[in-house]
Amino acid sequence: MSAGYEIGASATAGRDVYSVSRLNREVRVLLERGLGVLWVEGELSNFSQPASGHWYFSLKDRDAQLRCAMYRVKNSLVGFTPRAGMQVLVRGRISLYEPRGEFQLIIEHLEEAGVGALRREFERVKARLAADGLFSAERKRALPRFPRRIGLITSPSGAALRDVLKILARRYPPASVLIYPSPVQGAAAVPTLVAALASASSRAECDVLILARGGGSLEDLWAFNDERVARAIHACTVPVVCGVGHEIDFTIADFVADARAPTPSAAAEMVVPDRDACLEALARSAQRLEGGVRRELRGLRARLEAIARRLGREHPGTRLQQQMQRLDDLSQRLAGSTRGALHREGGRLAELRARLQQHSPRHALGEWGARNQSLQLRLARAIGAHHARAAAHAEQLHGRLERAARERLAGAAQRLALAQRALDAVSPLATVRRGFAIVKDAGGRVITDAAAVAVGDEIEASLARGTLRARVTGTE
Repeated sequence: MSAGYEIGASATAGRDVYSVSRLNREVRVLLERGLGVLWVEGELSNFSQPASGHWYFSLKDRDAQLRCAMYRVKNSLVGFTPRAGMQVLVRGRISLYEPRGEFQLIIEHLEEAGVGALRREFERVKARLAADGLFSAERKRALPRFPRRIGLITSPSGAALRDVLKILARRYPPASVLIYPSPVQGAAAVPTLVAALASASSRAECDVLILARGGGSLEDLWAFNDERVARAIHACTVPVVCGVGHEIDFTIADFVADARAPTPSAAAEMVVPDRDACLEALARSAQRLEGGVRRELRGLRARLEAIARRLGREHPGTRLQQQMQRLDDLSQRLAGSTRGALHREGGRLAELRARLQQHSPRHALGEWGARNQSLQLRLARAIGAHHARAAAHAEQLHGRLERAARERLAGAAQRLALAQRALDAVSPLATVRRGFAIVKDAGGRVITDAAAVAVGDEIEASLARGTLRARVTGTE
């Protein structure tokens, strides 16, 4: 045993002998540092997913195959489950599984091969158009609330056309629809879509455009990711609603359009209002308007009644009656004052006469008889003179009373004449005498507004002399 050991030790002396572990480790390092991150395309096979959640599979082409591993933290970001036979494009780094010495590719990103190229082209076009400002929110236009004509750019044989027409007819029948037929996939789709958008823009015969297509794969929807279609949407003078694909599908046309709908049906609902909702809103508005008109009419009626009451209180005829009543009152007071003054003067005269008779010398001189005849004559003359003075004084007072009464009546008559002239100036009767008429309805209310009567209503016109009854045949 010792001899054999010595022979082995001498055989390795001066040589750099690798162990298997060391060799695999250094090969791994060389592979990882030398090649770095690579893109590899191939057909997926031998796919497995153990309990750890990692993916293990092989990529192959006609002449070779490559072992691959994709750890759970990375494969959780893939939006699909790989299956055998799928052509995929992966990004990863070359490595070596040291325990078994197996060459493998550690994958960081995986996508379907055809879709991956389209996705890269999608992102490239999207970035360029965004830099040119085609996605700017400031340039997007508001959709008309009640469009009269709707343009529809879609395939004439597609289901999207039937869905959109059905919804438009149900929600908003007044709007007409103008169809710009165009293929929505294939080689002819892009130039036809561009031509349809340019035609709709130049003809300007629609209020809004719907760009519609049903769902499909990325390849099926690719016409709506074309830069020419995007720039045609941007140049269109009519607002454009893009309803392409399903809710999860996004195209570049969605970003450029003035509004994006998740489906063609949603686009149809977006461009027109709901007829039933409009009718309900109209009914509510009509109710509010009717209530407002009724409140306004009640307020106007209350004002009219207040004005009528005020006019009744301040009517010239009423004021004239009051002035006439006051004149009668003054005349009665004047006559009463005159009678009272005359009665007082007559009473005073009677009192003087009674006093005179009471103190008459005839009572004291009755026994003197004829002896005092001369005295009686003198007394008679004195009494006559006194009576004459009393009568003259009474006549003077009566004359003064009559002059005062005439002056008072003349002043009252002058004021009455002035009041009559002022009344004539504002009296509606003067207006009527000049050829005008006062028109009343069947209820006796004065009509000042033609809207207060309807055709066929009976009216009454008061003239300077008499009244006319007529029937309304028209109003302006």
